[in-house]
Amino acid sequence: MKFIHTGDWHIGKIVNEFSMIEEQKHILELLITIIKKEKPNALIIAGDLYDRSIPPVEAVELLDKTLSRILLELQTPILLIRGNHDSATRVSFAGDILTEKGLHIAGAYNKEVKKVTLEDIHGSVNFYLIPYIDPRELRHILQDDEITTHDDAMKKIIDNIKREMNKEERNVIVAHGYVTCMNDKELELELSDSERPLSIGGTDIINGDYFECFDYTALGHLHGAQKVGSDKIRYAGSILKYSFSEVKHNKSVTLIEMDAEGKIEVEPIKLMPKSDMRIIKGPLSSLIDPETYNQTNVQDYVYAILTDEGELIDPISKLRAVYPNIMGLSRENIGDREESRTSATSGYQNKTKLELFKEFYQSISNKDITDEKLKIIKEIIEDVEKEEGIACDQ
Repeated sequence: MKFIHTGDWHIGKIVNEFSMIEEQKHILELLITIIKKEKPNALIIAGDLYDRSIPPVEAVELLDKTLSRILLELQTPILLIRGNHDSATRVSFAGDILTEKGLHIAGAYNKEVKKVTLEDIHGSVNFYLIPYIDPRELRHILQDDEITTHDDAMKKIIDNIKREMNKEERNVIVAHGYVTCMNDKELELELSDSERPLSIGGTDIINGDYFECFDYTALGHLHGAQKVGSDKIRYAGSILKYSFSEVKHNKSVTLIEMDAEGKIEVEPIKLMPKSDMRIIKGPLSSLIDPETYNQTNVQDYVYAILTDEGELIDPISKLRAVYPNIMGLSRENIGDREESRTSATSGYQNKTKLELFKEFYQSISNKDITDEKLKIIKEIIEDVEKEEGIACDQ
């Protein structure tokens, strides 16, 4: 059995006032090319198809066009679940009708987990599709007051699956949430700024041990492609970089090949965007110098960190003339300080003007003043003191 695991498409996403729809069209076209080449038995989308519950028209049109091509042109079954960004009603619309075409949707949880069985030369593979559900909603549906956290909710759902699961067959689960190995203190999952918290105070954490009975767990929610303890439990990650905390990510889809015994082989297939997201750093004059940017894609989405010490006149306009998709900028070492910029450290009464200026300079720039600059300041202070002395004599 061969299938492609993906998720967190976030179609319709806007990043720093820039629409990602054209980038998403490009990436989804690459996905279709991958499906044509690999000819998988199924495509899994582990939630967050859209970026918000009421998506814009162009997002709906792009998803409809993409799924139609995969289903009708490539004859590839699709198994998808609702994520925390999706509306259960909108994702579930016409789901029963589309099942006959190979589109299997789990949008809303209604006491039973949707089970899809696909066949290969070795027999059956059962896919259990768990849509994202708020613990409070599940508590109401099941009339179970013991469900208070996402961990409680997932444990309850998986316990119900285990009661009827055929362990002699291969079993795959698709879910959306923050899953980690509770007993592995060394495991640190990679998080991103673009991931919306599911709850406050750690109640969104789900114990990865619950999934050990499955041959593969296809997860959505975290935007970095990564495993949770072992390759049997994986996040495919988002299809694009959606924040500058993701600049080091290598975005991909995950190709899974499963043998007759349920053993898997994992192959990430890289997705190359039209315009990457990256951080540039240096003096303004250097960043807008052709020698700096000629070998780069100036259409990338960039965040600039300026290292200039003096005042700059309209730097964003100068940067945008070279990098039209610049999303923001900041000055290095400018920001909150432990001490006020206008106050001296203790004992200032016993320090010379030169010593006080050295401390002030270090506070503002977060580095020591050079000998050359110190010499200039010393001369200025001496000149001022001379003028004050002359004024006093007069």
